[in-house]
Amino acid sequence: MPINKTKIVATLGPASGNKEMMQKLIEAGVNVFRINFSHSNHSDAEDLIKIIRDLNIENNGNTAILADLQGPKLRIGVVEEGAVLEIGDILTFSPIDEIGNAKKVFMNYSQFAKDVKVGERVLMDDGKLVTEVVETDGVEVKAKVIQGGPLKSKKGVNLPNTKVSLPCLTPKDLADLKIALKHDVEWIGLSFVRSADDVRELRNYIQESGASSRIISKIEKPEAVIEIDEIIEETDAIMVARGDLGVEVPMQGVPLIQKMIVNKCHKMARPVVIATQMMESMIESMSPTRAEVNDVANSVLDGADAVMLSGETSVGKYPLTVIEAMSKIVSHVEESGQVQTESENPPKYKSNRFITDSICYNASKIADQVGASAILTMTFSGYTGFKISSHRPKTNIIVFTANRSILNMVSLIWGVRGFYYDKMESTDSTFEEIKQIVKNKNIVSEGDLVIKIASMPLQNKGTTNMLKISEIH
Repeated sequence: MPINKTKIVATLGPASGNKEMMQKLIEAGVNVFRINFSHSNHSDAEDLIKIIRDLNIENNGNTAILADLQGPKLRIGVVEEGAVLEIGDILTFSPIDEIGNAKKVFMNYSQFAKDVKVGERVLMDDGKLVTEVVETDGVEVKAKVIQGGPLKSKKGVNLPNTKVSLPCLTPKDLADLKIALKHDVEWIGLSFVRSADDVRELRNYIQESGASSRIISKIEKPEAVIEIDEIIEETDAIMVARGDLGVEVPMQGVPLIQKMIVNKCHKMARPVVIATQMMESMIESMSPTRAEVNDVANSVLDGADAVMLSGETSVGKYPLTVIEAMSKIVSHVEESGQVQTESENPPKYKSNRFITDSICYNASKIADQVGASAILTMTFSGYTGFKISSHRPKTNIIVFTANRSILNMVSLIWGVRGFYYDKMESTDSTFEEIKQIVKNKNIVSEGDLVIKIASMPLQNKGTTNMLKISEIH
C-alpha cells in the first residue's frame, strides 16, 4: 500500500461502489472515500458507509468518509432530446415543472425570477451555454442566448452576477445530513459556501446531534473568495472546487485563487483539498493527458493536503488505473523533496495555544534539521497533527490517540498517520512503547532519530509542552 503524504480522495459511484473494487482502490492509495449526495440515495449511502467501515475492520485501516452535501445547486428540468440553443434565441425559464425544449425550460429555483436582474448572465452545463437576462416579471425569466449548443436535461445552472437568496442547507441537504450524522462520518462537505455563517449553521446541526464530524467548506462562489479568511477560520478544512468556481469567476483567475487559498490554509493550519477535473480524460482513457499530470503534480508541490477525483472513479471506465496513476505522480513529486509551504509560519506570541503551537513548529524544524524519520505525537483532539502538518516537515507525522473518532479523520491530513493507543502510564514508558510500535510497523529502523512531543504530565490533555529527540534502539 503506497504511503504518500498527499492524500487521495476518490468519489464512489456505479464504477467503484462495490466492496471488491473499494478494497483494490484502498490498496492502490485511496485515503478518503467521498459519497456524493447529489447522486446517492439514502439506502445506497448507508450501504457504502457499511462497506467502508467493514473494510477498515478487516484491513485494520483508517479510510475516512466524506459525505458531500449537494447544497443549493440550481438545475434546469428534463429537456426533450435533440434541443439546441442558437445564438440570438430567447430561452424562457419557467417555475412550472414540465418537459422543456429549446424555447422554454423548468428552473428548480422558485425565487429565480425575483433574484435575477436584466443584464445578468445565466450559465448552464458548466458554462458551455451562456444566456443574458432580457426580461423578468417575477414569475418567468426571458434570456437571450449568447453562446449556444445542445441543451441537455437536468444540467446545472450558475449565476455569477446574482445574489442568490437560497439557504445554504436545503431540505434535501438536511435529510442527507441526518444520514451522515447518524453514522458519524468523519467529514461533511458543505457546498456553495458564501460566508462563515453558512459554516456556523452546519456546525450547530453537528453539535446538536452529538456527532464528531468535521466540516469541509467548498469554495465555488465569488462571495466565498472575498470572505475566505473568515471562512477558513470557522471551518475544519477547505476544498477548492474548481468546477463551479471556474464558471462563477473568470476561468483565468482560478489558478491564482487556488494558490492563494492553499497558502492561507497552511498559515491557519487547515487542510486543503484540490478538486475537479484533475484527471478528467481518464473517465474514457487509460492514461492521463500531460496537462493533467502537471496539474496533479503542481497541486502536490503547492502543498495541498489532498487531491480529489470525481467522475474519474465514480462513473469512469478505469477507476483503479486512475488511482494507480495519481498515486505514482504524488509519490514521484514527493520524492523530489520540493513540497513546502510558501513561507515560514512561526506561532504568534501569547496566542491562545502559544505553547502547543511553538512545540509543533519547532518539532517540524528540528525534524528537518536532524533528518528525523518521524515525529511522534500523543493527541486526543487531533490538534497537534493538524498543526505539525501545516509546516510540511519532510518526515512522517505519526499520531497516537485513545480517541477513535479522530483515527480515520486524520487520513485527510497531509503526512499524518493515526494509530490507536490508550495506555497512559508515564511519559517514559509510553514513549518507549510507541517507539516500539513504529519500529514494528517498519516506519522507523534501528539507529533512526525520532522527535517526540506530548503533554507533561500525560494526563493533561490539550497542552503539549514537551519535545524530545530520541534514537531508535
